[in-house]
Amino acid sequence: MTLPPTLPDSGQLAELHDALDLWFAQTARDLPWREPGCSPWGILVSEVMLQQTPVVRVLPVWRDWVERWPTPADLAGEPSGEAVRHWGRLGYPRRALRLHAAAVAICEQHGGNVPDTYPELLGLPGVGSYTAAAVAAFAFGRRETVVDTNIRRVHARLVLGHALPAPALTAGEMRLADALLPAAQDLSVRWNASVMELGAMVCTARSPKCADCPVRSSCAWLAAGEPPPSYTPKGQSWHGTDRQVRGAVMAVLREADAPVPREMFEQAPADLGFPPFGVGVPLAALHRLNSAPEQLGRALDGLLQDGLAEMHDGGLRLPA
Repeated sequence: MTLPPTLPDSGQLAELHDALDLWFAQTARDLPWREPGCSPWGILVSEVMLQQTPVVRVLPVWRDWVERWPTPADLAGEPSGEAVRHWGRLGYPRRALRLHAAAVAICEQHGGNVPDTYPELLGLPGVGSYTAAAVAAFAFGRRETVVDTNIRRVHARLVLGHALPAPALTAGEMRLADALLPAAQDLSVRWNASVMELGAMVCTARSPKCADCPVRSSCAWLAAGEPPPSYTPKGQSWHGTDRQVRGAVMAVLREADAPVPREMFEQAPADLGFPPFGVGVPLAALHRLNSAPEQLGRALDGLLQDGLAEMHDGGLRLPA
């Protein structure tokens, strides 16, 4: 898409910037990765953990990680399996492997310091365009266009009058985000953070709290009568899926302190005389899923292929 003809003029845009800046200063959540003393490494870890994961689930795991591994070198010195183990139940555990690989690259290529520019950040393993822009902005105060799901939704409603953004990020959305970004460096960082916060707390996908919105008088979606979305977003299923089985297998591997023979995943713990504590607890939870043998096989083979597990002494374990 091209830029909308209703793009706010310079005066209107300045009013939007000021209104959200004031709102953010007064109402922003007190999150540890927003504290002035948070290291760039802590911010990088938070950005990776927050992908597709709610803040409430990230907070305890993030705190554990930055206490356990306060620098990239601390994590790089551990086996990658330890990153997976302490990822807990955040989901999408390949992110833990990517953070470990990024820590190694930071130590080998950047002297142990998180790089401070978008191109260098983008060169780290597992760091995409969003994460590179977010870390450059929030850790180093760079003027970068940060666009996540929350920001896309705010832009769609506020400027375009759409209930939801397009199903996938478009070049037009990036041009719009560029056009809305304040020219002043400090304000651009706060704008990115405030629009993201607005999308997370007020301009939510379902049941937006429009009465609490500091820029509701400028919202094109409200002015248009809150038209419905042009498509129905697909929810992410969980129960009965391969992802659920993979997660249950990962819970066993995180608890185990020795390789787990494949037959233990395929037979109930009671049949093996396995004690009902320690690794027996997640094993029992896995078997309660009653997944088909072929589904369990896909989960085990997929984890091996993804590098989240490896065979050792005839059993599966976290990567060394």
